Amino acid sequence: MSDARATRARMTRPTLASLLADAAARLSAAGVPEPRREALRLWSGLTGALPASALADQHDAVPPPPDAAALLDAAGRRARGEPLAHVTGRAGFRHLELRADRRALIPRPETEGLVELVLARVRAGVVADIGTGTGCIAISLASEGRYDRVFAVDLSADALALARENAVLAGAAPAFVRGDLSTALASASLDALVSNPPYLSAAEYAGLDPAVRDWEPAAALVSGASGLDATDALLDDGRRVLRPGGLIALEVDCSRAAEAARRASALAWADVAIHTDLFGRERYLLARRNDA
Repeated sequence: MSDARATRARMTRPTLASLLADAAARLSAAGVPEPRREALRLWSGLTGALPASALADQHDAVPPPPDAAALLDAAGRRARGEPLAHVTGRAGFRHLELRADRRALIPRPETEGLVELVLARVRAGVVADIGTGTGCIAISLASEGRYDRVFAVDLSADALALARENAVLAGAAPAFVRGDLSTALASASLDALVSNPPYLSAAEYAGLDPAVRDWEPAAALVSGASGLDATDALLDDGRRVLRPGGLIALEVDCSRAAEAARRASALAWADVAIHTDLFGRERYLLARRNDA
């Protein structure tokens, strides 16, 4: 193609500014909040070229046709309710950028606080992340801590495969274990047990926003009629797998935090405490295994 023809072809293609406006209009028509911001995040996530905040200087650029088509396709998927992290295939968590898809729960900002609490209280030894999903907790602990070993445990083979992919991307090396909660772990083998287990009731799950209910695995969200089945199981078996003085750290539903703490105390856990998340909600249950 001659230089003149190439120039004319570029002039007939939409600029980034017009593509973003088109994408934002599709998102707005579907009722997606902050459609302009979402369009910027889609472009940044799909291309990895620039942070969304730095795209202003690129608005007159003419993206290649494949990138333009990918943005409009992504806007269509997002408009149909697919989560942003699934559309871009990316989710941020602490210092990590993780792959995200339907195999596991999308990492939430609240869970970053659970990692912070564990890192501050258990600085060495062996820790296990139960229900690892994307691997966000286990990989963060393996990357930021100085542990002898970090176990990443999940019953789902698909979730474990995703966690392994993320561990490779992060250059971390947790040990992956397929198992139902903590049952696959040896007795008195851990210095800390950490988990963001499912903690919704079946009724609550049915009433979830379709953007969550229709796209993320139910097994990572629902925990029996009360929402506490997995929490109860971890509090019970945690006494077996933790060494005396070992820490259990669980993310819990804020509406059930007090009840979870009561159940921990009833099982003779020591130093039972509830901590708040970054939004001020009661979100984390921490306790120590009695020396006895």
